[in-house]
Amino acid sequence: FIKVAVDEGLSPAFVAWSRVVLAAAVLLVLARRAGSLGTLRGKGRWLAAYAFLEITIPFPLIAAGEQHVDSSVAAIVIASVPLLVAVLALRFDRAERATGSRLVGLLIGFTGVVVLVGIDVAGRGDELLGAAFILIASLGYAAGPMVLRRHLSEHDQRAVMGVSLAIAAVFLTPITAVGLPSETPSSDAVLSILVLGLLCTAAAFVVFGRLIGEIGPGRALVITYVNPVVALALGMAVLGERPGAGAIAGLLLILAGSWLSTDGRLPPGLHALVSRARRSRRRSPAPSDSRVSLGSPPSPDPCPAGSS
Repeated sequence: FIKVAVDEGLSPAFVAWSRVVLAAAVLLVLARRAGSLGTLRGKGRWLAAYAFLEITIPFPLIAAGEQHVDSSVAAIVIASVPLLVAVLALRFDRAERATGSRLVGLLIGFTGVVVLVGIDVAGRGDELLGAAFILIASLGYAAGPMVLRRHLSEHDQRAVMGVSLAIAAVFLTPITAVGLPSETPSSDAVLSILVLGLLCTAAAFVVFGRLIGEIGPGRALVITYVNPVVALALGMAVLGERPGAGAIAGLLLILAGSWLSTDGRLPPGLHALVSRARRSRRRSPAPSDSRVSLGSPPSPDPCPAGSS
């Protein structure tokens, strides 16, 4: 949706500001009705820090980056966020530090980033610039959840995200003022902004904030496994993008590295589906063999007890 909006002529700053203002308006109304805004007194500096790291830096940089690279490439770079969490944890969060398999995953994931940049965008200055913008945005995505978990996770996430988005809107206003649309945006651009604001920002931020509070930033960010796969599929089906060999190889390495760097955890939704399938399989009775008659001896057990 970011790619559609910027390709329709909207500036990166305006795309970021529009989705932020829309999401902030919705969440502030919900938080006020819940009476949870007052619980944030004394948290102003941490709300501003989170807004700057998680929203003000990444949103316009990703939109700017997607002016130069395909949406699928952007999503693959963003998939490196769990790896960046592991790097930042070396200095800022002992609980998220990478050791053992997590460290191996970190190295594999960064190899994927190198492969992606070195094969698919090497030698093309504008694409390198776009990939650099998105990598910087990913660093903000990695740092923001650390602030959230340490200082803001115990509060109502509708209030936290609503106020943070409002602060980010103020931060973004000066650069947005110089990039206002010169004509009425197209229907596709307006629809993209609505989806970005309501689903990809308001709803996603609340769910993500609760997840970070429960299991931590490194493991919550495992959900970014899904993003590049979806973006790759949509980019090919809707936008006609054709990712190169470097993008595919980089995607596989980054996903493998992210999986290892989060202790081999599946995304929460997929993990629930797998667990449900295992439980139903255990409860289902073993099928009877209709080919064995009552008077015939049973077939020998291929794995007799004690053979394992």
